[in-house]
Amino acid sequence: MRVIFLVGLGLAATLSVGGCRSVRTTDGGSVGVDRQQTMSALVSTRQLEQGAVQAYRQALSQANQKGLLNQDAAMTARVRGIAQRLIPHTRVFRSDAPGWNWEVNVINSKEINAWCMPGGKIAVYSGLIQSLKATDDEIAAVMGHEIAHALREHARERASQQINAGLFATGVGVALGGSPATMDMASMVTQLTYNLPNSRLHETEADRMGVELAARAGFDPRAAISLWEKMRQAAGGGPPQFLSTHPSPETRINDLRDYSGRVMTLFDAARRR
Repeated sequence: MRVIFLVGLGLAATLSVGGCRSVRTTDGGSVGVDRQQTMSALVSTRQLEQGAVQAYRQALSQANQKGLLNQDAAMTARVRGIAQRLIPHTRVFRSDAPGWNWEVNVINSKEINAWCMPGGKIAVYSGLIQSLKATDDEIAAVMGHEIAHALREHARERASQQINAGLFATGVGVALGGSPATMDMASMVTQLTYNLPNSRLHETEADRMGVELAARAGFDPRAAISLWEKMRQAAGGGPPQFLSTHPSPETRINDLRDYSGRVMTLFDAARRR
């Protein structure tokens, strides 16, 4: 799915470099993802989450109009069940996350894709499950990875980078308030979700946090390796569309093998519960 970024409401001036500060969005967990992040004061967590609500509604509405939303009741229940096991363990990385207004839906599409918008708005594409014949453990690996992006507020971090580069318009809602600001923030979320690739660093952080979430929820973290192999094969040897091209496949698999091994004790403990 490709989405065109709309510059908000005719506001053409670009933002200058805003006030930035270092923040700690998450605790490190067992995998030790504790990098300090630089965020622009021009985009708050709350603004981006409000924009995500609208962007998600738009995405679901479009899918529903085409008859593509949650077509397979059993598949939808399966995906939501996996999410329900993962979500409580997000507290390991941030205490507020289990209380987010999580939503999980399945979009019928041959595309091998999944995403999680800020605030826990998740979509999984049926092609990822059907084309890859994905197991529950492998679906958990994908969802854990995407949830990790939301926990780390990678979208906000990328928005901050874009703002500081003068690439987003003033319509992001800074000091404007009201529905126009929300509409523009929704456009930003749409752009960040579909069009701007995650960096190598963001992908690596999401990989590592994802295997920990899976392991704590009782899913085999090593499934992230088999899933990556399936996705690479489906993509003709290259990376799948919805993941960044930056980490080489070999580097990524080696890192997943390393970090899935580190959280095996968590997986074993979860299975004994």
